[in-house]
Amino acid sequence: MSPTRPSPPGAGRPPVGQVRRLRLAGVGGAVPRARDFARSVLVDWGWLPAVTGDQRAAAEDLLLVVSELVTNACLHAGGPDELRMRLAAKLIRVEVADLGPGTPAPRTPHRAARPGGHGMFIVQRLCLQWGVERTPDARGKTVWAELAAPL
Repeated sequence: MSPTRPSPPGAGRPPVGQVRRLRLAGVGGAVPRARDFARSVLVDWGWLPAVTGDQRAAAEDLLLVVSELVTNACLHAGGPDELRMRLAAKLIRVEVADLGPGTPAPRTPHRAARPGGHGMFIVQRLCLQWGVERTPDARGKTVWAELAAPL
């Protein structure tokens, strides 16, 4: 029988700073495609399969945020151009680039009984922070959201 050695801290975890990209410009079914891509990234990065309820909730929250940001780009910005997921030490940053001129914002006041218009409210509630970045002298924007890594 061979002795077992404990794995060094961080062994088996993907390196911080890793970025995954999915091109979505001009494709049909952008929302389910983005969710499937995000799910596979979460598997690669060790968030799935979830072992604890907190890990499962964190993964489900991230998949919901991906769905909401891509849906928002489909409805209000002529469709998403690209989905990016960036791994940091204690969080994942989700970015959805599009060519739309608008700036997303949660509806205020938020009325839960009103149909539609809940996407950015959901993003705001689930994320540590979110925002919009514009590139000077370029069309479009990137809407980003950051979610905490599960414990």
